[in-house]
Amino acid sequence: MNVPSDYLERPVAVVGAGALGRRIALMFASRGGSVRINDLDANQGAAALDFIAREFDEHPDWVRGHVEYTANLDDAVANAWLVVESIPERLELKQALFATLAATAPDDAILTTNSSSYASRLIVAGLPNAERMLNTHFSWPPTGIAVEVMSCGVTSQRVLDFLMRALPEYGLRPFLVRRESTGFVFNRIWAAIKREALEIAADGISTPEDIDEMCRLNFTFELMPFRAMDGIGLDVVYDIEQHYAEENPNLPAGPRKLLRRYIDSGRLGVKSGEGFYSDYD
Repeated sequence: MNVPSDYLERPVAVVGAGALGRRIALMFASRGGSVRINDLDANQGAAALDFIAREFDEHPDWVRGHVEYTANLDDAVANAWLVVESIPERLELKQALFATLAATAPDDAILTTNSSSYASRLIVAGLPNAERMLNTHFSWPPTGIAVEVMSCGVTSQRVLDFLMRALPEYGLRPFLVRRESTGFVFNRIWAAIKREALEIAADGISTPEDIDEMCRLNFTFELMPFRAMDGIGLDVVYDIEQHYAEENPNLPAGPRKLLRRYIDSGRLGVKSGEGFYSDYD
């Protein structure tokens, strides 16, 4: 597999304009790059462009790149050197999208999934040219700039090496995941913290607010599990926890039941205006 040598002259396509997709797009545009965002929901696309514009206004030192939204997937991936999938955490949706991308993206385009929990091996199974497909799990840019890079099992070493060199050019810090791991590296650590926090709240031992405050006071870095889950989206957190439970049936059910109660009442976090907290505009 030949890696794209002219990548600085070609756009990046981000499929999915949600909370993380728009942040991924921002990073590739923040060093003067060209980015196309694709989403089925035009309102999400407009919100992503508004978010990116505000971030550029707050960071005048960045080199403002070109970002556009298109509802047409073919237009989004045309001539792209990199396509990053950031759609909901549903395996069947990701598999269907990658089957389409395998047929429509440029032959030398690198195709990556930003899945929080699914190994790319499960997403790309049976697809042609899988040596250009892999996981790139982004943290929470622009503040969290780590990207976990993990092979689908047959990813070309040239592709892995290329991304480890290229991603820092966009203000990102890649880390190679050296063996397949559900949840990669950081998310496995985060999952343990998140799940225990949910279990404590589900058991009525403490409240989300008190747990977050104790974490804020006791950690040397700011980590408030319930605020973080509200930002991610409780529906997204639930889907991730469901996947973990499918792989490990011994996990406690309390965290998922608690998340389900909030979701069923329409409290999804920041995006719905209310989640574990109710102080979102």
